[in-house]
Amino acid sequence: MSTVHRKRALILLGVATVAFTVILEAIDPSHVSHGPTILAFEFAGSHARAVQIVAEWGPKGRSAAHLSLLLDYRYMLSYGLFFALAGFAVRDMARARDWKRLAAVGAIVLFFALAAASFDASENVALLLTLASHGGSFAPPFAAVCSAIKFTLIAIAIVYAVSGLVLWLRARRLQPSGAA
Repeated sequence: MSTVHRKRALILLGVATVAFTVILEAIDPSHVSHGPTILAFEFAGSHARAVQIVAEWGPKGRSAAHLSLLLDYRYMLSYGLFFALAGFAVRDMARARDWKRLAAVGAIVLFFALAAASFDASENVALLLTLASHGGSFAPPFAAVCSAIKFTLIAIAIVYAVSGLVLWLRARRLQPSGAA
C-alpha cells in the first residue's frame, strides 16, 4: 500500500473508529435502563451475574445491548484495521530511520489490533448467546476472558502506535530547519 493510500485509509478508519466509539457510548444499555454498562456485561464472568445484569436492563436495555453488540462488529473492523495500519506505518518508519528495536517489536505488535478484533468478535458471540438466554454457564466466563485478552492486545497496539507517533514528532522537531 502506498503512503498516500495508507494515509487516506488511516484517516477514514480513524474517523470511523471515533464515530463508532461515540455511537456505542450513546446507545449503551445503561443510558436507557440506568443499570450496568455493556462493559459490566462483558466482564460479568458468571452465568448468575450475567442473568442479573440482563434482568436489571429490562426490555429497553436488552434491546440497546443487542444493537450495541451488532454495531460492535463494524467497530471491530474500524479499530482493528486502523491500529493495524498505524502499526504498519510505525514499523515502516522505524525501519526507514533504522530504529531497530521499534521495527523489531512492530513485526509482531502490528498484528495485535487484528487479534484484538478477533477476540472481540468471539466475545460478542458469547454475549449475544447470553443475551438470548442460550449461553449457559460457558458463555459469560468465555466472554470475560475474551474481553480481557482483547483489551490487553488493543492497549499494546495503541501504545505502539502512539509511541511511534511521538518519536516521529520528536524527530521532526529535532530536524534542522533546512532538511527535507
